[in-house]
Amino acid sequence: MLQEEINNDDDMPISENTHTPMREDAFDMSDEEKMEVIENDFRHIMHTLGLDLTDDSLRNTPRRVAKMYVKEIFSGLNPDNKPRMSSFENKYRYGHMLVEKNITLYSTCEHHFLPIVGKAHVAYISKGSVIGLSKLNRIVDYYAKRPQVQERLTMQIVRELQSALGTQDVACIVDAKHLCVNSRGIRDVASSTVTAEYGGVFQNEEVRKEFLKYIELDTHYQ
Repeated sequence: MLQEEINNDDDMPISENTHTPMREDAFDMSDEEKMEVIENDFRHIMHTLGLDLTDDSLRNTPRRVAKMYVKEIFSGLNPDNKPRMSSFENKYRYGHMLVEKNITLYSTCEHHFLPIVGKAHVAYISKGSVIGLSKLNRIVDYYAKRPQVQERLTMQIVRELQSALGTQDVACIVDAKHLCVNSRGIRDVASSTVTAEYGGVFQNEEVRKEFLKYIELDTHYQ
């Protein structure tokens, strides 16, 4: 168990408490044990809703849901699934902004357990180290695969990349639709939520403007 993944920061200011809230015993059970418990619990939910679990279409749904929760949409809860963040020397001395935009993001709202779907845009300025481009996508995906609030997700992405790159000069913008807003409650299908976290030089207005200009570029290729 990786202790840094457990939320023991109750005394920290809310703006700095970016850990996903988890219990100390979060990893006492294996994935298979968790799936067995979730399968039984979800079977009970379906039974309570009045569904016929002997029907061919529904019989294996509890197991499918359990596997999906543990192995897929909430796999980012397990620190064993965290991408390896090897960095490399910036031998070519590239000192300008690197932007990876339109990273597809699928997450889950922790308040209603409904999907969050959107795009993340990530940028950093090297202080001597670089990482492979796919690692930016993988870090977004890793932290997205948890029950989330979008503000925390945005900050977790930035904090992880700052640690991996050895620089505060990292930024992230997330633009996403929340199905808890789109499909229930107010049912506003047009709205989306935008969050941003700027570290280091990205707190400078001119640097932020440059980042936003890169995001606005039309780079859709056939």
